[in-house]
Amino acid sequence: MGIIFDIKRFAVHDGPGIRTTVFLKGCPLRCRWCHNPESWLPVPGCAVRKVVLDEREFLEEETIGREMTAEEVMAEVEKERIVMEESGGGVTFSGGEPLMQAAFLESLLQTALAAGIHTAVDTSGFAAPNQLEAIAPHTRLFLFDLKLMDDARHQEYTGVSNRLILQNFLWLAETGKPLRVRIPLINGINTDPGNIRQTIDFLLPNREVVQQVDLLPFHRIGKGKYERLGLPLSLPGVEASPGSAELTAIRQQFQAAGFVVKVGG
Repeated sequence: MGIIFDIKRFAVHDGPGIRTTVFLKGCPLRCRWCHNPESWLPVPGCAVRKVVLDEREFLEEETIGREMTAEEVMAEVEKERIVMEESGGGVTFSGGEPLMQAAFLESLLQTALAAGIHTAVDTSGFAAPNQLEAIAPHTRLFLFDLKLMDDARHQEYTGVSNRLILQNFLWLAETGKPLRVRIPLINGINTDPGNIRQTIDFLLPNREVVQQVDLLPFHRIGKGKYERLGLPLSLPGVEASPGSAELTAIRQQFQAAGFVVKVGG
């Protein structure tokens, strides 16, 4: 049994083909740019949303997160089997940080593979090595977030050290597991030339297993969620979104190093 806060169908940015993305609740990071604050706590929670009916405004409570078994989750995933098979897709487990529910995640992955469905895990990499080792045999693709290379800055902007994250990445790379690296880009935090160069230098020795680098420009789509959850708004301003010229320059740096690069996702 685990806690799921969303199931997104027809996802096209969470791995190959058309996929179903299952969002597990709970995250140990507190990234200042997070657009899914409803994922933080590993238990169901409540939010307040405004409802307008006949020009009158009401406040309505909604529950975020519900308990589900692996079989119940996969029953939802199975509804899109034809679409997934015809597009070369599958199921992606995301969050939050799905490894916060490591045993449940392992059960989900095993159930999906037994059903012949391609599996992917979208992770921050911040998890106990033995948990990562347990799910790796059942995961066909890792979507691995890299946010900042400097440890002190990583702690400042995400609340945790990046040492475990980088160690876990290197372990996965050594096993030969296919990886897609996802890099959120936030002006004033991690788009500076030094961080981009350090990221490329870190990835270069493992270029063969890095299938693609996804550059994810910052956006403020999640702003309203903070209000509904009663959380202080900590998102950077609109100026944190990189412009097209800056995105092009960063993309060209990764491409020059030999990586396949996609902007957006």
